[in-house]
Amino acid sequence: MNPKQKPMVVIIEDDRSLASLIAEQLSDAGFDTHVFHKGGSALRHLESNHAHLALLDLSLPDMDGLEVLARLQRLRSPVPVVFLSATDGEAQVARALDAGADDYVRKPFGPAELCARLRAVLRRTETARDLRLTRNADLATAVFNFGPALVHPERLELDFGGGKRCKVGRKELGILYHLHANPGVIVSRHALIHAVWGVHADIRSRSLDQYVVKIRELYARHGANLSCFRTIHGIGYWYEPEGA
Repeated sequence: MNPKQKPMVVIIEDDRSLASLIAEQLSDAGFDTHVFHKGGSALRHLESNHAHLALLDLSLPDMDGLEVLARLQRLRSPVPVVFLSATDGEAQVARALDAGADDYVRKPFGPAELCARLRAVLRRTETARDLRLTRNADLATAVFNFGPALVHPERLELDFGGGKRCKVGRKELGILYHLHANPGVIVSRHALIHAVWGVHADIRSRSLDQYVVKIRELYARHGANLSCFRTIHGIGYWYEPEGA
């Protein structure tokens, strides 16, 4: 997030007076806000509009807050969620956090505490996003071999030895890493897409094949043999490093 950009918080709260008060408090603290009183209208908005965070009431008139959370997680760009609720039972809090919420704020609350919690969630999500390359690999992933090349996730680079190096895309790196982690077995196209893009990603097999073609072209361009990596037509891919 640009340091000069105000964080956009979507407030999903059916109590109109409380939602208005929260929006005013967040605005005074340097946030931009967009208020919704039902889960459905908020979800429709977030399908095509960006937000940095959602502040979500656990009880809404049209659907349960946990259902809204589940549907937010299926968006192409998932939104961090902080629950807001008068229910403070330990079991309910644990259920919300286990479902994937980033924090849980109990009513009543003070504006200073709420803003501090929102900023903490934004810091955590921004840090995680900075490191994340794909769903299965990040900049801290250890260097690994794929065929005759050494793959450097921290540099997004393939090293073929003899000074021959080239950059590799994030998705291509995620594909290489998943196959490297599953040697000697057939990895289906769906399994590979889920590993790299996520379970709910709208990625077609043809798109995956195009990324694989890019990988093969990189190796061929540097005179590297990739016979250890095969396409299993109609199913997926198979990788078995030498000596495995």
